[in-house]
Amino acid sequence: MLRRRSSVLTSPTTHRSKSFRDAGSRIFQQEADTQPGIISLLAARTPTAIRELPVEKVKPNPAQPRMTFHEETIQELAASIKEHGVLQPILVRPSGEGYEIIAGERRWRASKVAGKETIPAIVERFDDATALEIALIENLQREDLSPLDESTIYKKMTSELGYSIRQLATKLGKDKGYIENRLRLANAPEDVREMVAQRYDTLSAAYELMKLDNARRRKSLAKQMLAGRLTLLRLHDRVERILNPGERPEKAEPAIPPLRDDALITATRKLNEALADLSRAVGDDGTPGIPEGDRQNLAKFLTISRARLDNLVARLRSR
Repeated sequence: MLRRRSSVLTSPTTHRSKSFRDAGSRIFQQEADTQPGIISLLAARTPTAIRELPVEKVKPNPAQPRMTFHEETIQELAASIKEHGVLQPILVRPSGEGYEIIAGERRWRASKVAGKETIPAIVERFDDATALEIALIENLQREDLSPLDESTIYKKMTSELGYSIRQLATKLGKDKGYIENRLRLANAPEDVREMVAQRYDTLSAAYELMKLDNARRRKSLAKQMLAGRLTLLRLHDRVERILNPGERPEKAEPAIPPLRDDALITATRKLNEALADLSRAVGDDGTPGIPEGDRQNLAKFLTISRARLDNLVARLRSR
């Protein structure tokens, strides 16, 4: 395990790490982003540090935590670079006779597609631990980061940089349970990971499937989820039947006869729409992006709403 003496997030001593700690969560996004981040802070600290490097002398980081680079977005970025150039330099460190990317691989890839012979870069001599931490944190700022890439980053931060789950949750402003679930995803079987890679909205299904050791059944259920032939509720029932054979039959989803009263039809339609909107706002795997106060208030509201619904059910069944 690497020692964290040069931690980007926590080290209070080293001059270099302090520069990154001051940057905090303002790590740069893409070259069009105007937020000051690691690159702009370095450029301001050492104005002569930006150099034009031959594209062919630059190579990607073998420890790059991001596995997903969408061809369409690379092509769009390449078109922008052809017209405007690379607006934000990449961050590299010397490696052999060339340079290794620490942050900015998308710009490097797009520059190659755009036919650029050189790329602006800031060259810094980072040790392995610092280079890895910068790359990990930079990637966490991406809005388009996939759940699988995010899980890989958390795994590297815990296994290679020595962060505890609690430390990660505190530093990144995430719920502890959110971090734990992403770490579970990092260790998921390949068939489950492939399902999530194809459809991000199958995260909850992924956690259900991870309960199964039977690879054949797990793969079959994953395919059915991808094809839209299983709901999450039905998947849960299937998994429970596999884990506890003979305990209870799979529950059939009861058919609900259509309502006849216009007022009831309108009211139930509005309720369904409101529940669907609320479900989308909360997200598929919890409430990591919702402020703590809003989460607690929402939980109280739903608890009160459930009590009111239970009361309505009791009134209807008593007649």
